[in-house]
Amino acid sequence: MNRSTKLHQQPPPPFRFSFSLSSSQCQGVCRRASFFPLHCESKSIPHIHGMTLLCVPLVAKSVEQMMADMAAAKAHGADVVEIRLDHLSDFEPRRDLQLLVGDRPLPVLVTYRPKWEGGEYEGDDKQRFEALCLAMELGAEYVDVELKVADDFVRLISEKKPDNFKLIISSHNYQSTPSSEELSGLVARIQAAGADIVKIATTAVDIVDVTRMFQVIVHCQVPMIGLVMGERGLVSRLLCPKFGGYLTFGTLGVGKESAPGQPTISDLLNVYNIRQIGADTKFFGIVGKPVGHSKSPVLLNAAFKSAGFDAVYVPLLVDDLVSFLNAYSSTDFAGFSCTIPHKEAAVRCCDKVDPVAKSIGAVNTIIRRPSDGKLIGYNTDYVGAISAIEDGIRGSRGVGKETVSPLAGKVFVIIGAGGAGKALAYGAKEKGAKVVIANRTYERARELANLIGGHALTLSELETFHPEDGMILANTTSIGMQPNVNETPISKQALGSYSVVFDAVYTPKASNGPIRTIHKFDCP
Repeated sequence: MNRSTKLHQQPPPPFRFSFSLSSSQCQGVCRRASFFPLHCESKSIPHIHGMTLLCVPLVAKSVEQMMADMAAAKAHGADVVEIRLDHLSDFEPRRDLQLLVGDRPLPVLVTYRPKWEGGEYEGDDKQRFEALCLAMELGAEYVDVELKVADDFVRLISEKKPDNFKLIISSHNYQSTPSSEELSGLVARIQAAGADIVKIATTAVDIVDVTRMFQVIVHCQVPMIGLVMGERGLVSRLLCPKFGGYLTFGTLGVGKESAPGQPTISDLLNVYNIRQIGADTKFFGIVGKPVGHSKSPVLLNAAFKSAGFDAVYVPLLVDDLVSFLNAYSSTDFAGFSCTIPHKEAAVRCCDKVDPVAKSIGAVNTIIRRPSDGKLIGYNTDYVGAISAIEDGIRGSRGVGKETVSPLAGKVFVIIGAGGAGKALAYGAKEKGAKVVIANRTYERARELANLIGGHALTLSELETFHPEDGMILANTTSIGMQPNVNETPISKQALGSYSVVFDAVYTPKASNGPIRTIHKFDCP
C-alpha cells in the first residue's frame, strides 16, 4: 500500500463552517472537507485533508522566462504552477511542452485560455485541444478547460486519461457574481460535465458577493476552486483555506497576474500566513474605501503569529458598512478596524458604543462579542494620535512626562471633520488646547467646532490663519494618500506658523503632505 492510499483512508478532521447550516448540509460539509489526495508518481502534491494548494500563474511571453519563473515559484514555496500557454509568443506545442511539462520542477496546471473566456488565444479549439492533450500525455497533473467546450474535450480524452491526472472544468464571469442558486446550478453543470475539480471565478461588484462563493464552496461535494476577482473579492483568495477551497493563486510579483485581484505568493505566505489558516481561524480586517494602502495587515498578522493566535487580518474594500456587517455576521468574523469613510457610520451599526466613541461620534474599532455576536464600538484614534503629538513636543523640548499636557493653551488646527478629525478634536480639547477645525466643506467644520467648543475655517482661510506662532497642525484627511500623492492640504508658506505637524497619511512615506513639505522646504 502506498503512502497516499494510507493517507486517504485516515478519517477526515472536523470541519466547521461559520454560516448557519442544517444537519444534512453539515453532513455534506464533512464529506467535502476530506479531499482525496492525488496519486502522482512523478510529483508530490501535498493536498491532504483539505489543505489548500498555492498556485503561481505563469504568464511570461517566452518559454525561457516561464521556466525561470517556474523555478522562482518553487523557491517561493508554491505547490503548483499554472502554465498559461495562451500568453506565449510563437508557441510550438511539442517543442515547448516538452520543456515546460517534461522538465517541470513541481506539479503543473496547464491552461490554454481562449479570448472568449478572458484569455489570449484566438485560434480554433482543435489546435488548442491537441496542445492540452499533449500536456496531459507528457505528465501534466492538471488541465483546465472551459465549461462551454468541456463535453468535447472530455470525449477526446475519455480513453487515454491517466490515473494521476485531474481535469479542471472552469467558468469565468468578468461582470458580476450570480446568486447562490445560480452558482449552485453552475456547480452541478460542471460536475455533470465530468470535472474532477470544479473551478468558478466571478467578479465582486460588492464585497458581500464573496459570501455567496464561500457558501457554494463549503457545500460542494467535489474539490472546488472558487474565487471572486477584483479588489473587493480579495478576501475570497485569502480565506480560501478556511472554507475548504482546493487552490488559490499567488503571483510572483505585481504585473504578473493572470486575473484581477491576485495577491503575491510572498504576501500569502509572509503577510497572511496562509499555511496556518484553517476552519477554526478567526477573521479580522480593516474596513475602508480605499483600503489597499493600509499597513495594518502587515503589523497585525505579525502580531498574531508572534502571539500564537489563530487569526488572520485582511484588507476589506467596503462600499456599504451596514450590508457588509449583516453579511459577515458569524462570530468567526471577530472584529474590524474602521477607516475612511466608515468611522461615523460605524457608530450607528454597533449594538453598543463606548462612551468616549459616542462623545466623539466616530468608531474606529468594532469587536464582535463571542457570547452573543453583538457589535461593540470603540475609538482609539484620539489616544494614539494625541499621545504621539505630546511625546513629539516633549522630545523636542528634552523634557519627560509632565502633569500638564504640552497641548494646554496651544492653538491646535485640525484639517478634516470626519471620524479621525472628530477624534483628534475631542482629544485636543480634553488636553486644554484651543481647537480650530478646517475643512473643504465649511458646514461640516462648523458643525464639529460647535460640538467641541472650537473655531471653524475653510481650507482657503487656513492659508492666512496666523493668530500666534508655535501652533500645532494635524492633517486627518486622505489628501496626499496614494494614489493622489502630489496633493497637499496646505501650502509651504502657511506651514511656517506651526511648530508641530502631525500627518495621518502614512502611505506613501514620501507624499506631498505637510510632513514632506516641511522637510523639503526646511519649514520650522
